[in-house]
Amino acid sequence: MADHLDFVLSQWARERPDLDASPMGVIGRITRLAHLLEPELNRAFRVHGLDRSGFDVLATLRRAGPPHRMTPAELMRSSMITSGAVTQRIDRLEKRGLITRAPSEFDGRQVDVALTERGLHLIEQALPDHVANEHRLLQALTPGQRKTLSENLRKLLEALGDTAD
Repeated sequence: MADHLDFVLSQWARERPDLDASPMGVIGRITRLAHLLEPELNRAFRVHGLDRSGFDVLATLRRAGPPHRMTPAELMRSSMITSGAVTQRIDRLEKRGLITRAPSEFDGRQVDVALTERGLHLIEQALPDHVANEHRLLQALTPGQRKTLSENLRKLLEALGDTAD
């Protein structure tokens, strides 16, 4: 079975046989997957009144463990949102009563962001639905194929400088 990238690659092979366009197959498929996955992920988040970035902030605080507190800088490094978006996300979630900002227990010059009980309850409800949705989205792959894909994507991310700090 062929996909859109097979069609694109066949066109390039015909028009520019001198070029090895095979990287387009990888990059193009990653890009198309991102576009296809985004609305599927957002649909599951919306059920809980969240968007992707709001879910990510709550999930990052939750996986940090008790007391579910981080500085905005730690939150940015540990989450999958950009630095410019952190303050905006924090403001929105705070207005909804899902997080609070308070002076740091260790450094009065810093502010900590923490889950409220309401925020903790919401992420506890949303997380299993999110994981089930991701399982559904990956059902075309066997567990072994998922592991191999994950390992290969990790290698690519590391080669591009995206490593855990």
